[in-house]
Amino acid sequence: MQSDMQHKIGQLFMVGFDALEPNDHIIGLIRERRIGGVILFRRNVHTPAQVSALCQKLQEINAEVSDEPLLIALDQEGGMVMRIEQGVTPIPAAMAFQAAGSVDECRQINFINGDEMRQIGINMMLAPVLDVNNNRLNPIIGVRAYGEDADTVVRYGMAALRGQQEAGVIVTAKHFPGHGDTAVDSHYSMALVPHDLERLRAVELVPFRAAIAGGVDAIMTAHVAFPAIEADPSVPATLSRAVLTGLLREEMGYEGVIISDCLEMGAIADGVGVAAGAVATLQAGVDIVLISHREDQQRAALAAVSDAVTQGAIGAQRIDDALARVRRVKQARAVGGWRERTATPSGLMTAASIALAKKVQKAALRVQGEFRPLDRTLPVSLITVEVRSRSEVDEVANGRNNEARSSMLPALKQAGFDVREYAMSADALDAEVAAAIAFAAGAPQIVVQTYNAMLVEGQRRLLAAMPSDKLWVVAGRLPYDLDLAPQAQGRLAAFGCRPAALEPVVERLAGAA
Repeated sequence: MQSDMQHKIGQLFMVGFDALEPNDHIIGLIRERRIGGVILFRRNVHTPAQVSALCQKLQEINAEVSDEPLLIALDQEGGMVMRIEQGVTPIPAAMAFQAAGSVDECRQINFINGDEMRQIGINMMLAPVLDVNNNRLNPIIGVRAYGEDADTVVRYGMAALRGQQEAGVIVTAKHFPGHGDTAVDSHYSMALVPHDLERLRAVELVPFRAAIAGGVDAIMTAHVAFPAIEADPSVPATLSRAVLTGLLREEMGYEGVIISDCLEMGAIADGVGVAAGAVATLQAGVDIVLISHREDQQRAALAAVSDAVTQGAIGAQRIDDALARVRRVKQARAVGGWRERTATPSGLMTAASIALAKKVQKAALRVQGEFRPLDRTLPVSLITVEVRSRSEVDEVANGRNNEARSSMLPALKQAGFDVREYAMSADALDAEVAAAIAFAAGAPQIVVQTYNAMLVEGQRRLLAAMPSDKLWVVAGRLPYDLDLAPQAQGRLAAFGCRPAALEPVVERLAGAA
């Protein structure tokens, strides 16, 4: 195959690598295959200055072989999904904005978020999430959604979109046609949304229609089956021409970039496989193929697409059409201005941005039912349920690299309480539950910080074993956990369990109004 076509195909791929500096993996793909984009995760992040230097170096390496600047993207949604957390403004989770009740502050904070990322060298935001979280058992969306009905998602989601657009970054709405009404995590297996087309048009598609009208740059696909659109229920939206071309392009009139969700997720990798998935998603209508982790998978997918073009399974015009859209989106200010960008960002975490984020996070605090504060004269037994197994939506906060744990322990101590803590995994294994129950036995005040307890039998069993007259419950992610302990002395939700979200929780537990 001619090198020109090879390079065109490379421009349609966004890949990830595992290092704090450009390594042989990513350098090879840039130089040899002219890949068009790079996705960063926490594994690539130490400090904002380090990420800034990494982005600059990646662009410089790319400029040696290509006139097309790189897309550099990450999931910086806010709340529990922030790949860069230290040294930047703490962005509340999407659902927190609805609780706080200010659409304009949602726009302002998302401008701050986009502007800080642009300063660091990130030019493409894989946000906002426009899924409608209308299934309380959803393990993957939850607080990442702006609301539980389409109108709320449109109000706050479009405010977020506008704020990021104003910052000059590329904005990506996800996960089309909607990942909200599922009870399966597509990182591990494929979910299915059974509703008919009339219902989908009335609910799931509404925010994406608004985003298209608002000029969204990119839309990310969902690894979810929609049998009302795609006749084969084994084919997820990411691989469906009926969904991506028939519905999104032709019916909804979308002309921007379509990017796949990562093909290494279980719904694709354990189905057709990553390489075949890359071919199928391009045939379906995707413009950027996202493969976030393994070099062998990335190279196999590039080779499979090259073979498909050679054999005529993917037409040259399909490649050219996708490339034209990618080139068009690369006209964004944040992409073309990489040479003029200040090497060391100086406008991060301003006093005003911190104050605004704190204001929203405090206003978002939900106190459900009757509440009485903790008694400062009595000791507190704190049971912290924490994430110990990383996924794309569950970050592990282990206290290393100046990273604070997702625990109220430091804040409770600082507030003057005598506190001891038992920390357990979100999996809530039988031995951990038994140890936590023993730990709390006889305690005059027990605070349990859950993590999606309504989805984990062991956490539910733990809450049921606690004496309600001595129990306070803090929902560390899904606010629906509060329904599991209706007789508790206090039930609070902050839509996340990172330090910025827990700060107003501790203030309220300590008696602040």
